[in-house]
Formats: sequence, structure tokens, C-alpha cells
Amino acid sequence: MLQVNNLGLRFGKRVLFSNVNLKFEGNNCYGIIGANGAGKSTFLKILSGEIESTSGEVIKGNNDRISVLVQNHNAYDDFDVLETVIMGDSELYNIKIEKDNLYMKPDFTEKDGIRVGYLEDLFLKKNGWQAEANAAILLSGLGIDISLHEKKMKELKETEKVKVMLARALFGEPDILLLDEPTNGLDLDSKEWLEEFLINFKNTVIVISHDRHFLNKVCTYMVDIDYEKMTLFVGNYDFWYESSQLIQRQMRESNKKKEEKIAELQDFIRRFSANASKSKQATSRKKLLDKIQLEDIKPSSRQYPFINFSMAKPLGKEVIHLDKVKAKYGEAVIFEKLRITIKPGDKIALIGNNELAKTTLLEILAGINIPVEGIVKWGTTVNISYFPKNHDDYFNTSLNMIEWLREYSDNKDETFIRGFLGRMLFSGEESLKKVNILSGGEKVRCMLAKMMLSGGNVLLLDEPTNHLDMESISALNDGLVNFKGSIVFTSYDQQLIDTVANRIIEIKDNGDIIDKQMSYEEYITKFGHEKNRT
Repeated sequence: MLQVNNLGLRFGKRVLFSNVNLKFEGNNCYGIIGANGAGKSTFLKILSGEIESTSGEVIKGNNDRISVLVQNHNAYDDFDVLETVIMGDSELYNIKIEKDNLYMKPDFTEKDGIRVGYLEDLFLKKNGWQAEANAAILLSGLGIDISLHEKKMKELKETEKVKVMLARALFGEPDILLLDEPTNGLDLDSKEWLEEFLINFKNTVIVISHDRHFLNKVCTYMVDIDYEKMTLFVGNYDFWYESSQLIQRQMRESNKKKEEKIAELQDFIRRFSANASKSKQATSRKKLLDKIQLEDIKPSSRQYPFINFSMAKPLGKEVIHLDKVKAKYGEAVIFEKLRITIKPGDKIALIGNNELAKTTLLEILAGINIPVEGIVKWGTTVNISYFPKNHDDYFNTSLNMIEWLREYSDNKDETFIRGFLGRMLFSGEESLKKVNILSGGEKVRCMLAKMMLSGGNVLLLDEPTNHLDMESISALNDGLVNFKGSIVFTSYDQQLIDTVANRIIEIKDNGDIIDKQMSYEEYITKFGHEKNRT
């Protein structure tokens, strides 16, 4: 059990939240949601004891162990992978280290023997003899091959380190599990495994995530940080969204009735206050008017960009055709005799764990990667708009956002450019920021504005949701659903794939593909057991 009483946090004059009273109980998963900067990660740091609140208190059970997902993936570079996972239970790990050190003493004494006996008893009670096996199970579930378990952390790829850090947080059945963006860097298989793990986890989980599908799968409650307070909702993310929209509508309708009454009274006062025969009645109406108070509906801190991809010209019958394409990266062959035909209206999700192959295919479709062999043919009406996974090169300039976006626009008028930036939540002085100092999310929104200006009828997107907040992801999702052209995209946002894709191409580790004209849900239902085979 974890409880916060009258919790508050402010930075200078800015209040993130105040008077928060919440109880987090076992066998439940609580999703923390809110706009960027609302204080989600800060709240988890308060719960873990990493930082202190301005007011109030955090109460947990005396013997409850809190486990936190570590964000610094290089913190354990000098440790073995298995050892790093076991360190997630610091008490067990410290018992193991002290016990092993005593056994290694050349002058082992009777006192040491008594201490070792005590430690062995604790080690047994904490299931220490099963620790390595349990750690290995977690690692394997998250897709870390057994051949890596004995390696040093610094030998692993960044994506593998992410999974080890997650296994470390999950290890040892903590009483309270705090997870900040646990699905970042996870492939779909690992994410599904994590979902099942958390669904079956019997203790308390508190999680921050921008992955709507993940929140819908695992959460039993949502905690919404908005209006400088926290509100607890029963249910998952979709239930929270519907509930919060209903509450807002009810509040608006209630205020609308009051506003109509006030307008009626104000009109009466204005018309009759100068009339002597009516002045007494007008005064009574004014008193009534003064008593009516509108409910204080603060504007939500959430902001949704407007993302709408419109085609400058419609697609013809031919879009893109690949025939017997061979592609290499260095000396490694990525594809051999690849055949794909993209048709008008295709919305293709590229899935699978072969990141390099997915990116390579998008680069070939965009015409920036020339195959070693084979034919790539684009239809005469095709106008491609491409979102690369790594787009930092676009921002290696000291131009401000207006100047930067103007370079990609046929209409150079500043008012027009500012309008496009405004759609992406860059308004006023903010649009004069230098693009080389933008955050990851701001760069993505700039790239999406660039794509909207292009009028492309074929959209190629490589991980477009990286760095975006929930509101921007939802807006992008709607924009892709409503787009009338063809799309080829990669993403680990399952809801994006579920709602946008009408065709699935899975790329295997060896470069072979499975190509099916169906939704992702249909694909998993039909080919779920095959998708892990290479």
C-alpha cells in the first residue's frame, strides 16, 4: 500500500499540483497521465523518495519494497547482465555479496561462520538460490538471448540495455513498482510479454506511458494530472477519456444555462434600470445576478496539434513497384529478390524486429537508397513525403522555425507560415526559436508541419511517434486515419497500427517478408504463432 496525503509541489511561483490525496493499493495498475510538463515523472520521483515534495507526505508499508525503472542505461556498464538484474532487489544482492565475500576470506573465523549461517538463512527466505534462474526468465521474456546473460552491460546495444533495466525493475516481486515509459525501445513481442507480466502482477504498479494500447491493456485506474490537481478515475485510458469528456460536457452545459440566465438578467437591467417604474425590480434582478457564480472551469493544460495531410494531386493507378530488389548495408545483405507492389489506398505497417531492414525499405521507397540489384518503379502521379527516423540533419542550422519552414513552402508569406506553425502549437514568440535547440518532440512536430506543406500523396514514416506526447500522437493518429493517399510506416504504437493499417508487411530477421492485406488484429489472430519464426 502506498498513500499520499495533502501532497503538493511548486517550483517558484509555478504550482504543479497541490492537496493531492490518493491511495495506491495492491493488485492494481495506476496509469499517470497529463500534458508534458504537468509533473508526471516528478510525481514518481517523489513517491520513490528521490526528491521531496513542497508539502504533504508519502506513506508506505514498513516492509514494502519500491522498485524503480532506472533511466540511465549506462549506470551498470561494468556489471554482468544477470548481476544487473539481480541488483534490482538490493537487499538480496547485498546479502549475496556479503556472503560470497565471507566465504572468500583466507582467515575465515568462527564469528564469520555464525554470520554466514545467518546470511544463508536470509538468502534462502528470499529465494536467493532461484535468483539467477528468475533473472534469466525475465531477460528471456523481454527478448534478451541467453548468450548475452553473462556479458558485461557495456557490450550490449542500447535497445538491449533498455530491456535489462526493465528486467531489473521487475525482479524479485517488488511490493510497489514505479515505471516511467517502460515500453520505450521495446519491440511488439517484448511489449506483449510486459503487458501479460503486469496483468498478472499481484502488487502495486504505477506507470507513465504515452502508449495508449499499453495503458488500455494493463491499467485498472488512471490518475490525471491537470488543473494543478490529480484526479483518480476507475478504468483504463479509453474509459478515462470518455469519462473526462462527459464531465467536461456536463460542466459546459451547466454553465451554459447559467450564462443564459445571466444574459437575460443583464438585458433586463440594461433596459429597465433607467425607468422609474421598473427601477426597484431592476435592483432586485441585479442582486440576483450578483449571486450567480459560474463554475471555475480552468482551461485544460492539454493542447492538441491539428494534423491534416492533404494531397496536392490524387494518386493514379500505379504507386510503387519493387521487383527482385537486392539491398545491402555494408557487406550484409538486407534484402534478396524483394517484390512489393503498393496500391492506391494502401496503409501499410512494417512490423518485425529487423529495424535496419524496415528503415532500409522506407529509404528505398523514398528513393534515397539505391538497391544493388532490381527495379524500383514509381507511378507518374506519385508525390512522396518522407519522415526519417533520424532527422537531426534537418535541424543543423541556426534558422528560426519560420525561416526553416519557409524553405519547404511554395507560399513564403510569413502569415501563412505562422499559421502552419500555430497548427503544431508554435505560436507567437515561440515560432522564433532556433531549430537547432528544439526538443525531440518539437522537432517531430516541425517535420510533420513540413510533410503537411508538401502535399504528398504517399506518406513514408519511420517511427513518427518517438518523442511525441499523448495529445500529439492522438492528433497524428487521426491525421493518418483521415488521409486519402497511400502510407507506409513503422511504429511501436500498437493503437496507431491497429487503427491506421489495412495491410501488414512483416520483415523477418533474414529479410524474408510476410505480406497480408488485413488489419493488424487480424494478422496477429491468424499469424501470431508464426511471427516469431525467422
